[in-house]
Amino acid sequence: QVQLVESGGGLVQAGGSLRLSCAASGRTFSTYAMGWFRQAPGKERDFVAAISWSGARTSYADSVKGRFTISRDNAKNTVYLQMNSLKPADTAVYYCAADVRPSGSYYYVGSWGQGTQVTVSS
Repeated sequence: QVQLVESGGGLVQAGGSLRLSCAASGRTFSTYAMGWFRQAPGKERDFVAAISWSGARTSYADSVKGRFTISRDNAKNTVYLQMNSLKPADTAVYYCAADVRPSGSYYYVGSWGQGTQVTVSS
């Protein structure tokens, strides 16, 4: 099981940008699809973006397409989420996820990070 540590969250004004990072332990990082999810207060945890083990394929929630970009550096065991044109609706705790596999309308996740808060002010 891989261990994940997120960083890069914070407070930003609407229209601003943030880059989240997720550092993973373990030599199996490069074999896993990785992803980001988010959970706003009182809501369920939702899928944001995912990237294949090689980085060749990515997928995004409709709400973030064109604004967020997921990427990874397998040499550094790190996955990133670049967030641009942030909106107050993007306010949530963002979680890094390892071994992400779509399963119908849901996602299987092998490991979760502890989460990092992103707050977008209007």
